[in-house]
Amino acid sequence: MPRHRPRISVKLRPIISALAAIVALTPFQTAQAAKRDASKMITIVALGDSLTAGFGLSRKQAYPALIGEKLRDAGYEFEVVNAGWSGDTTAGGLRRLPEVLRARKKIDVFILELGINDAFRGVTIEQMRSNLQAIIDQVRARHPGVAIIIAGMQLPLSSSDHYVSAFGQMFRSLAERNRAALIPYLLEGVGGNPEMNQLDRVHPNAAGQRVLADNVWRVLEPMLQKRSEKSAAL
Repeated sequence: MPRHRPRISVKLRPIISALAAIVALTPFQTAQAAKRDASKMITIVALGDSLTAGFGLSRKQAYPALIGEKLRDAGYEFEVVNAGWSGDTTAGGLRRLPEVLRARKKIDVFILELGINDAFRGVTIEQMRSNLQAIIDQVRARHPGVAIIIAGMQLPLSSSDHYVSAFGQMFRSLAERNRAALIPYLLEGVGGNPEMNQLDRVHPNAAGQRVLADNVWRVLEPMLQKRSEKSAAL
Protein backbone atom coordinates (compact mmCIF):
# COMPACT_ATOMS: atom_id res chain seq x y z
CA MET A 1 0.00 0.00 0.00
CA PRO A 2 1.53 3.35 -0.99
CA ARG A 3 2.37 5.67 1.88
CA HIS A 4 1.07 9.22 1.76
CA ARG A 5 3.22 12.01 3.10
CA PRO A 6 1.47 13.99 5.81
CA ARG A 7 0.59 17.49 4.72
CA ILE A 8 2.48 20.24 6.52
CA SER A 9 0.76 23.50 7.24
CA VAL A 10 2.24 26.47 5.45
CA LYS A 11 2.51 28.25 8.81
CA LEU A 12 4.64 25.43 10.24
CA ARG A 13 7.13 25.29 7.35
CA PRO A 14 9.33 28.18 8.60
CA ILE A 15 9.46 26.67 12.12
CA ILE A 16 10.36 23.21 10.80
CA SER A 17 13.04 24.69 8.54
CA ALA A 18 14.57 26.53 11.49
CA LEU A 19 14.57 23.37 13.60
CA ALA A 20 16.17 21.42 10.80
CA ALA A 21 18.94 23.99 10.58
CA ILE A 22 19.61 23.73 14.32
CA VAL A 23 19.69 19.92 14.19
CA ALA A 24 22.04 20.00 11.23
CA LEU A 25 24.53 22.08 13.22
CA THR A 26 24.24 20.20 16.51
CA PRO A 27 26.19 17.01 15.67
CA PHE A 28 29.21 19.01 14.48
CA GLN A 29 29.22 21.25 17.54
CA THR A 30 28.78 18.30 19.90
CA ALA A 31 31.56 16.36 18.21
CA GLN A 32 33.89 19.30 18.52
CA ALA A 33 33.06 19.71 22.20
CA ALA A 34 33.51 15.99 22.81
CA LYS A 35 36.83 16.05 21.03
CA ARG A 36 38.02 19.02 23.08
CA ASP A 37 36.85 17.49 26.36
CA ALA A 38 38.35 14.10 25.51
CA SER A 39 41.81 15.61 25.24
CA LYS A 40 41.56 16.86 28.83
CA MET A 41 39.56 13.99 30.25
CA ILE A 42 41.29 11.89 32.89
CA THR A 43 39.95 8.35 33.04
CA ILE A 44 40.61 6.45 36.25
CA VAL A 45 39.70 2.79 36.71
CA ALA A 46 39.76 1.15 40.14
CA LEU A 47 39.84 -2.66 40.05
CA GLY A 48 39.27 -4.14 43.46
CA ASP A 49 37.20 -6.06 45.95
CA SER A 50 34.65 -4.97 48.56
CA LEU A 51 36.85 -2.09 49.72
CA THR A 52 36.55 -0.55 46.27
CA ALA A 53 32.96 -1.66 45.66
CA GLY A 54 31.87 -0.08 48.95
CA PHE A 55 30.32 -3.17 50.52
CA GLY A 56 27.27 -2.29 52.63
CA LEU A 57 27.16 1.24 51.23
CA SER A 58 25.98 2.95 48.08
CA ARG A 59 28.48 3.35 45.26
CA LYS A 60 28.39 7.09 45.87
CA GLN A 61 29.89 6.49 49.32
CA ALA A 62 32.77 4.30 48.09
CA TYR A 63 36.21 5.84 47.70
CA PRO A 64 36.20 5.91 43.85
CA ALA A 65 33.17 8.23 43.87
CA LEU A 66 34.75 10.32 46.63
CA ILE A 67 37.90 10.62 44.53
CA GLY A 68 35.62 11.97 41.81
CA GLU A 69 34.49 14.71 44.17
CA LYS A 70 38.10 15.66 44.87
CA LEU A 71 38.83 15.74 41.15
CA ARG A 72 35.83 17.98 40.57
CA ASP A 73 36.90 20.35 43.35
CA ALA A 74 40.39 20.49 41.83
CA GLY A 75 38.96 21.45 38.44
CA TYR A 76 39.77 18.28 36.51
CA GLU A 77 37.63 16.80 33.75
CA PHE A 78 37.37 13.16 34.66
CA GLU A 79 35.70 9.80 34.60
CA VAL A 80 36.15 7.43 37.53
CA VAL A 81 35.15 3.81 36.96
CA ASN A 82 34.43 1.68 40.02
CA ALA A 83 35.33 -1.85 38.94
CA GLY A 84 35.13 -3.22 42.46
CA TRP A 85 33.49 -6.57 43.14
CA SER A 86 32.80 -7.70 46.71
CA GLY A 87 34.63 -10.90 47.60
CA ASP A 88 36.92 -10.70 44.59
CA THR A 89 40.40 -12.18 44.54
CA THR A 90 43.47 -11.61 42.38
CA ALA A 91 42.39 -14.53 40.18
CA GLY A 92 38.87 -13.15 39.91
CA GLY A 93 40.16 -9.70 39.04
CA LEU A 94 42.37 -11.22 36.36
CA ARG A 95 39.35 -12.98 34.85
CA ARG A 96 37.26 -9.80 34.89
CA LEU A 97 40.03 -7.61 33.53
CA PRO A 98 39.54 -8.10 29.75
CA GLU A 99 35.96 -6.86 29.95
CA VAL A 100 37.03 -3.88 32.06
CA LEU A 101 39.73 -2.96 29.55
CA ARG A 102 37.46 -3.36 26.52
CA ALA A 103 34.94 -0.96 28.02
CA ARG A 104 37.34 2.01 27.87
CA LYS A 105 39.25 3.37 24.89
CA LYS A 106 41.61 5.22 27.19
CA ILE A 107 42.72 4.67 30.77
CA ASP A 108 45.05 7.24 32.33
CA VAL A 109 45.25 5.86 35.87
CA PHE A 110 44.63 2.29 36.99
CA ILE A 111 44.20 1.62 40.72
CA LEU A 112 44.82 -2.02 41.64
CA GLU A 113 43.29 -3.04 44.96
CA LEU A 114 43.26 -6.81 45.33
CA GLY A 115 44.84 -9.48 47.50
CA ILE A 116 43.32 -9.40 50.96
CA ASN A 117 40.67 -12.03 50.15
CA ASP A 118 43.40 -14.28 48.75
CA ALA A 119 45.26 -13.99 52.05
CA PHE A 120 42.14 -14.86 54.04
CA ARG A 121 41.86 -18.00 51.92
CA GLY A 122 45.51 -18.93 52.31
CA VAL A 123 46.48 -18.43 48.66
CA THR A 124 50.25 -18.54 48.30
CA ILE A 125 52.19 -15.31 47.98
CA GLU A 126 53.67 -16.61 44.73
CA GLN A 127 50.23 -17.13 43.18
CA MET A 128 48.98 -13.74 44.31
CA ARG A 129 52.07 -12.04 42.95
CA SER A 130 51.71 -13.86 39.64
CA ASN A 131 48.06 -12.81 39.27
CA LEU A 132 48.75 -9.19 40.16
CA GLN A 133 51.70 -9.06 37.75
CA ALA A 134 49.51 -10.51 34.98
CA ILE A 135 46.93 -7.78 35.63
CA ILE A 136 49.59 -5.08 35.43
CA ASP A 137 51.03 -6.58 32.23
CA GLN A 138 47.65 -6.74 30.52
CA VAL A 139 46.72 -3.20 31.53
CA ARG A 140 49.99 -1.83 30.17
CA ALA A 141 49.74 -3.87 26.99
CA ARG A 142 46.33 -2.36 26.26
CA HIS A 143 47.12 1.13 27.55
CA PRO A 144 50.90 1.73 27.32
CA GLY A 145 50.75 5.22 28.82
CA VAL A 146 48.75 4.27 31.90
CA ALA A 147 49.92 5.20 35.39
CA ILE A 148 49.38 2.40 37.88
CA ILE A 149 48.68 2.78 41.59
CA ILE A 150 48.99 -0.31 43.77
CA ALA A 151 46.98 -0.30 46.99
CA GLY A 152 49.06 -1.98 49.67
CA MET A 153 47.42 -4.09 52.33
CA GLN A 154 48.43 -5.65 55.64
CA LEU A 155 47.12 -8.59 57.60
CA PRO A 156 45.88 -8.02 61.17
CA LEU A 157 48.23 -10.63 62.61
CA SER A 158 51.63 -10.78 64.28
CA SER A 159 54.32 -9.25 62.09
CA SER A 160 56.64 -12.09 63.08
CA ASP A 161 54.64 -14.49 60.94
CA HIS A 162 56.47 -15.04 57.63
CA TYR A 163 53.29 -15.17 55.54
CA VAL A 164 52.05 -11.90 57.05
CA SER A 165 55.30 -10.03 56.45
CA ALA A 166 55.67 -11.49 52.94
CA PHE A 167 52.11 -10.43 52.12
CA GLY A 168 52.76 -6.82 53.09
CA GLN A 169 56.09 -6.75 51.27
CA MET A 170 54.57 -8.18 48.08
CA PHE A 171 52.81 -4.91 47.22
CA ARG A 172 55.94 -2.82 47.69
CA SER A 173 57.98 -5.23 45.55
CA LEU A 174 55.38 -5.15 42.78
CA ALA A 175 55.35 -1.35 42.81
CA GLU A 176 59.15 -1.17 42.60
CA ARG A 177 59.37 -3.80 39.87
CA ASN A 178 56.74 -2.11 37.72
CA ARG A 179 57.61 1.52 38.54
CA ALA A 180 54.12 1.94 39.90
CA ALA A 181 52.96 4.28 42.64
CA LEU A 182 52.21 2.68 45.99
CA ILE A 183 49.66 3.40 48.67
CA PRO A 184 51.60 1.85 51.59
CA TYR A 185 48.45 0.77 53.44
CA LEU A 186 45.04 1.53 51.98
CA LEU A 187 43.31 1.02 55.34
CA GLU A 188 45.61 3.39 57.24
CA GLY A 189 43.47 5.08 59.90
CA VAL A 190 40.59 2.68 59.25
CA GLY A 191 41.75 -0.88 59.93
CA GLY A 192 40.99 -1.93 63.50
CA ASN A 193 39.09 1.29 64.28
CA PRO A 194 35.46 0.48 65.26
CA GLU A 195 34.37 4.06 64.51
CA MET A 196 35.51 3.69 60.90
CA ASN A 197 34.03 0.27 60.21
CA GLN A 198 30.65 -1.35 59.89
CA LEU A 199 29.38 -3.76 62.54
CA ASP A 200 31.41 -6.60 61.03
CA ARG A 201 34.56 -4.57 61.84
CA VAL A 202 35.95 -5.56 58.46
CA HIS A 203 34.32 -3.26 55.93
CA PRO A 204 34.70 0.53 56.17
CA ASN A 205 31.60 2.58 56.88
CA ALA A 206 30.94 5.91 55.15
CA ALA A 207 33.44 7.71 57.38
CA GLY A 208 36.01 4.98 56.76
CA GLN A 209 35.57 5.26 53.00
CA ARG A 210 36.30 8.98 53.25
CA VAL A 211 39.60 8.13 54.92
CA LEU A 212 40.34 5.61 52.14
CA ALA A 213 39.70 8.35 49.61
CA ASP A 214 42.18 10.58 51.43
CA ASN A 215 44.76 7.79 51.42
CA VAL A 216 44.35 7.32 47.67
CA TRP A 217 44.32 11.06 46.99
CA ARG A 218 47.68 11.55 48.72
CA VAL A 219 49.23 9.39 46.01
CA LEU A 220 46.96 10.33 43.11
CA GLU A 221 47.06 14.12 43.41
CA PRO A 222 50.85 14.55 42.89
CA MET A 223 50.63 12.18 39.94
CA LEU A 224 47.92 14.30 38.31
CA GLN A 225 49.81 17.52 39.02
CA LYS A 226 52.88 16.17 37.24
CA ARG A 227 50.67 15.09 34.35
CA SER A 228 49.17 18.59 34.10
CA GLU A 229 52.61 20.22 34.21
CA LYS A 230 53.87 17.91 31.48
CA SER A 231 50.85 18.66 29.28
CA ALA A 232 51.27 22.40 29.81
CA ALA A 233 54.90 22.20 28.74
CA LEU A 234 54.05 20.59 25.39
